Amino acid sequence: MYEPIRTKSVHTSADSADFPHRSREDELDIQLAGHLAALLAVTDELGLSAMGDRVAQQVARLRGAPPARHAGRSEASPAALHRRAHALAGRALVVAASRADTAAAILAAQAMDAHTAALSAPTAPTVLVGTP
Repeated sequence: MYEPIRTKSVHTSADSADFPHRSREDELDIQLAGHLAALLAVTDELGLSAMGDRVAQQVARLRGAPPARHAGRSEASPAALHRRAHALAGRALVVAASRADTAAAILAAQAMDAHTAALSAPTAPTVLVGTP
């Protein structure tokens, strides 16, 4: 009376060999590289070349290629940029800690400290001191 169904249902799970999967470590690498690349853009915008170079090294290590450096300037105030950089460094620190990446975690913690110090300093020129 009824013709049998000859195709797979859309409700069945897909065959795992049909598409590639990434490991948790790969996903964390991608996420960490993204946070660090965003931090690099803000760091470059603030004109902090020494810290920017250190961040760029970590991004290059994670991605396997050097990152693009930020060329433009926004209309954001230095305080807003420091707050954004602090938040990005915090996100990078969380991901670096979850993937046990000591070098990236130390760099992110140092960036957080430096941007916190820049925010708490009286209105002085933006100079961040860090270890090269």
